[in-house]
Amino acid sequence: MKKPSKAGVQIYKRLLTYVKPYRVWFAVSIVGFLIYSATQPLFASLVAEIIDSLQAKSRERMYFLPLLFSGLIVLRGIGAYLGNYFLAKVSLNVIHVLRCEIFDKYTQLPTAHFDANNSGYMISRITHNVGQVAQATTDAVRKFVQEGLTAAGLLVYLFYLNWSLSLVFVVIAPIIAVLVNYVSKRLRMLSKRIQESVGDMTHITSELVTGHRVVRSYGGEDYERRRFLTSSLYNHRQSLKMITTGAVHNQIMQFIIALSLSFLMYMALFFMEQASVGEFIGYLTAAFLLPRPVRQLSDANSDIQKGIVAAESLFEILDEPGEVDTGTYQIDKCRGALEFKNLSFRYAGTDEPALTDISFKAEPGQTIALVGASGGGKSTLANLVSRFYPHETGEILLDGVEINAYKLSSLRQQIALVNQQVTLFNDTIANNIAYGALAEADRSSVVAAATDAYAMEFVSKFELGLDTEIGENGVKLSGGQRQRLALARALLKDAPILILDEATSALDTESERYIQAALQKVMRNRTTLVIAHRLSTIENADMILVMDHGHIIERGPHRELLEKNGAYARLHAMQFKDHEDNS
Repeated sequence: MKKPSKAGVQIYKRLLTYVKPYRVWFAVSIVGFLIYSATQPLFASLVAEIIDSLQAKSRERMYFLPLLFSGLIVLRGIGAYLGNYFLAKVSLNVIHVLRCEIFDKYTQLPTAHFDANNSGYMISRITHNVGQVAQATTDAVRKFVQEGLTAAGLLVYLFYLNWSLSLVFVVIAPIIAVLVNYVSKRLRMLSKRIQESVGDMTHITSELVTGHRVVRSYGGEDYERRRFLTSSLYNHRQSLKMITTGAVHNQIMQFIIALSLSFLMYMALFFMEQASVGEFIGYLTAAFLLPRPVRQLSDANSDIQKGIVAAESLFEILDEPGEVDTGTYQIDKCRGALEFKNLSFRYAGTDEPALTDISFKAEPGQTIALVGASGGGKSTLANLVSRFYPHETGEILLDGVEINAYKLSSLRQQIALVNQQVTLFNDTIANNIAYGALAEADRSSVVAAATDAYAMEFVSKFELGLDTEIGENGVKLSGGQRQRLALARALLKDAPILILDEATSALDTESERYIQAALQKVMRNRTTLVIAHRLSTIENADMILVMDHGHIIERGPHRELLEKNGAYARLHAMQFKDHEDNS
């Protein structure tokens, strides 16, 4: 069930707290807008003065009026510059801070959050939604302050000239307030739909870009085009509704104000008989200057409503709890004794347990292999060791200490992980091997790790060697080459625990032979968990665990399990038969 939305005012107040560090710039911008706004009633007053001077017998004062008019233009320009420039400085800093906070939060969120949320929506928060917030904190605030002060100044001038006649604006104020309230709610609803559709379009585009080979191989172009067309049409309809709402709202408001001004003009003819011609025209000039700032305020309201919805989605992320890290135990390098005691685990939102009563122990330097059909719980077990998901039932002990007692950064420092789905970055080969906390590693260590992973065999063929850019997710490399870089990264980390999740599945036979030789060398001093599909790669493991539906159904070394003639023997026989058929 979705949480109820916070009040728009509260969200906007929270958004404005980001302005506090830049309050001096904000104050200067307000002064600028005050100067700008003050010129509007002064212009109306100047018009009245010019007309009265024309009717006066002595016209000495008239010669100074053009200079005064020019002075007002200059003053108006200075005010507009100060207001716009310093408010832009404030808003751009707010956007920068917000964008960085969102990205920083993404680095802290638990794995379960990424599993549950669409990547397109997460990306659009930083791109589209932050842009909406930018409008709410730049154009909207500028219009709201500048035009709000202008409208206030004109009203003060009108009440100063004739307060009783100006009461007509007090009468129409509640009507406008009701209209604005209704439109604000509708704009927020439509803005929410538009943001969701932008996230959907981003997601579809991202899938097409990353999976274009599959799309083309299976003739999915038309399907993807239809998906995007449907999403874009929905965005188009909601955007059109928003534009229509704003346009109708503006016209209704203008109509109400026009009727009020017509009534005001009619009443002025009767109730301003004692006023001079200049005062009469000055009053009407100020009254007819009023609709423009009111219309601008209406536009600002539209931007603010969109910004509130965007800010709400950003604050939802900022309020999400990060990964639980209550552990305090830290160690530079553990021995690598890993023990599971009665471990059970269930993913959030599922009924079936992923793991049930798992117990085994790996001594430092031992290799434990996990085998079995897909869905058996092998990868889940590996993910729990790194605390990507929290476990509540049972224990996982590292050197006799429950892993929840470890500080998260210290725990993960002890583990090198190589997945089947290799993640590489749009950077050089060297920077992909020496990634993150390994960035300070010297060049010789990077070369040694690449050599041990048999990556230098292909790296040396590139003109720039380790300084070769490999494209997004290593698109310029083969599957085996990408896998070897991932192994080199793990070797460089030199962690006491090594987790290989189908790490050799993408390798050709020749590469696999090289990697197996390298792995045998590095496994000697590391506790290794190997999730393997190819049973030939784990025959030398100290212990093999056969998993099925979250249970360990068999355990023991390779030869012992073959002699049992159970589940492992059947898996081995099937793979051996497949190998015979393929050869």
